[in-house]
Formats: sequence, structure tokens, C-alpha cells
Amino acid sequence: MNYEEAVNYIDRLQMFAKKHSLDHTRVFLSYLGMPQREKKIIHVAGTNGKGSVCRYLQALLTGEGKKTGLFTSPHLVTIRERIRIGEEMISEEQFVRIFEEVRKAAGEMEKEGLGHPTYFEFLFGMAMKFFDEEEAEYIILETGLGGRLDATNSIEHPDLTVITSIGMDHTEILGDTIEKIAAEKAGIIKPGVPLICDATDEKALGVLKKTAENAGAECREISENAFKIMKITGKDLEFSTSNRYDDTAMWKLPTTASYQPMNAVLALEAMKRLVKEPTASWRKILETTSWKGRMEEALPGIVLDGAHNMPAVRALAKSIRMQEKFRSPDGKLIVLFSAVKEKDYHEMIRFVCREIPADLIVVTKIPDERGVNPGELQKDFAQWTDSRVVVKDTVKEACSYVTACKREQDQVYCFGSLYLVGEMETLLREAARC
Repeated sequence: MNYEEAVNYIDRLQMFAKKHSLDHTRVFLSYLGMPQREKKIIHVAGTNGKGSVCRYLQALLTGEGKKTGLFTSPHLVTIRERIRIGEEMISEEQFVRIFEEVRKAAGEMEKEGLGHPTYFEFLFGMAMKFFDEEEAEYIILETGLGGRLDATNSIEHPDLTVITSIGMDHTEILGDTIEKIAAEKAGIIKPGVPLICDATDEKALGVLKKTAENAGAECREISENAFKIMKITGKDLEFSTSNRYDDTAMWKLPTTASYQPMNAVLALEAMKRLVKEPTASWRKILETTSWKGRMEEALPGIVLDGAHNMPAVRALAKSIRMQEKFRSPDGKLIVLFSAVKEKDYHEMIRFVCREIPADLIVVTKIPDERGVNPGELQKDFAQWTDSRVVVKDTVKEACSYVTACKREQDQVYCFGSLYLVGEMETLLREAARC
């Protein structure tokens, strides 16, 4: 198979393969030669921020000279984004080679009547096989959904677990209360394995602490008091942290996202557990480390953010408000929005109208059957705002519209769906090449 055929094969798994137990995934890993053996594994779960924590950790470990594998989801533009060694995505040639090895193992399992791995399980197997063959020393695993039943939780002996912020998302699967969702995320906590967690939400923290206590796992809580944003500009921000010796350290991130210092501090605390002693290079590494689709200025004045649930939209609104003083007095704020049906987009829209002072709102539909009809989005916005709401049937049309009507002093924020951000990444990249 070539690369396109391999991707098509994996994509089709979403249609017919059924989710399996963790024991099934462990058997799958055994068919792949137990690629998790002798690896230092960091397992990361949470509602929002887990991808950013993984990215910061990967950059810091790589900067320390550690060969580090990174498995994340979802991808924005290419499926290869999910599997990385250091700063590099798996190449198309490597992807095909690993795919063939994993497909062979999956076929052997089917012959034994064990069932074919799902889309996510198959990619997880590919990542672990690739990391093993590349002799990665560290592996960072981001959960796909939840934690307790996620395929990545088949790893029984990680070196460290990290749980980021927990909020109301995927309630139809994970539960309809913070406590229930936290319990699913807490499923990655292992006996005797240290846990580092975001302590912002008291209800979620209570569940995490109790689970860690029952497992005999040390729990390191990171509260909002662990850092302070000292300065924010139109392009980056600086924050301070204090350690047990009352020494203050200053850090800089190439983002205006007010939610990223917490994620950076979680990664820094994880590094202290893994590498022990901070080095001066950590500051330089964080100054240049970013994560696609997280308050990313894809083109001047056009910001893409993966906010697709209420906790993330709240965090985005806070960041936008902090940017008000850097916007031109006569500049307009433009929102480009889309959503998928299973999200509480009604509440998101109501909040956006109340908290983000948009002068123009453009709604569109992502190229997926789960996408909400833009006419319905327009009606929702019209209930809560007097600002003009424009409907564009496709993301391409919406992208063309906002880039055409945006003036130099205007600011565009694109959010509501990771699918939307991925499409915009591709379209803006093409526009930049023209």
C-alpha cells in the first residue's frame, strides 16, 4: 500500500471496528512485540490542556537530549501529527512501513477471532511500534477520551501520570457531573505512580486526591496560586513561579493564551520528577514552544483556537479580553464559528454573545455529518446579539469571506470546533503560499 491507501484503510476503521477492552489492547501490544517494555512513559489525561502539556513536555525532554516519542489526538491537518519523535512527525515512508507491520498483527488477531483494533487503537499500536523501533527513551501518551477505558490506559506501569483541567465535556459518555468525569480521568492513576494534577476545580480535585490516596500514589496539586501572569503583549506573555525556597522564576511563552501558563507549569513539575533538576535551557525552550490551534496567529490578525466546549470557550474569552488594550481603537473583532452536534453549542453561543464583543460573526459548517447547519447557528446567535451574523455554507467560503473583509487593524478569532481549525489551517497555509 502507498501512504494514501494506508490512511484510507485506517479511516475506514471508524465505520466498522468496535471499541475493545484494555485487555484486548494489551493482547494487541503483545502481538506487536510488547513495544512498551523498558520505556519511561508519561500518561496525560484531562478535559482541556492535555495536548499542550504533552507538547511542552516533549520539547523540554528533547531539549535535555532525551529521545522522546509523542502520541496525541486529534490531528488538525494530517494524521501524521499524532505520532512524533522529538520535533518531527513520522514521515509518510515510515508511516507506511509501520502501518504494514501493525496491519499484519491486526490480521493475525482477527484470524484468532480476537477482533480488529479500532481507529484509535490501531494508531496507538502504530505509535508504540514506531517509538520502539526508533528506540525512544521517553514516551508521552495523551488519552483520546476519558482515561479509565482509553486504549492508552492499557499501559500498566507508567512512570508518571498528569491530569489537566477537568470540565463538562463528552457528558453522554463520561457522565453528567464534574465528579463523574473526574472519576473517568482518574482511571489513569496507578498504584505507587506519582500524579501531578490541575487543582483548579475543587470537586474534580477531591475525586483525584481520593483516587490517588487509595492507590498509594503521591499527588502533587498545581493551583492557580502556583504562577502569576506578569506581562502580556500582543504576541506573548510572561509569568512567574515560586519554588519551595521562595525563589521566583520568570518564564515566557510565545502565546497570548491566558490558559497556557497552567499547562506549562504542569509540564515543568513533571520535568522535575523525571529529570530532577531544572536547567537554564528550559526557559529558552518554552520561549519558542507553541502548539498548533491554541491561540495560534496563523496569519497576521487571524487567530485559531481549538476551543470546542464550554470550559475552553470561557478560557478563550478571558484571553480575548486580556488582548483588548492591544487592539486598534477603530479595529473590529470578527468571530468565525462552527460546531458539532454533540457539543452544547447553544450554551457556547449564548456565552460568546455575552462575553466576546464581536462586531461581526461568521458561521459555517464543517465538512462532516456531525456539523451543525450554519442556518441553525445563525438563529442561535440572533437570539443573543445585535451584531451582524453572516452564513457561509463551507469553511472555504467562510475563510475567503473573513480574509477579504478583514482590515489590517481588525482581529479574527476562529473557534468552536477542532475540525474548523484544521480546515482553516490548511486554507490559510495555502493562502500564505500564493
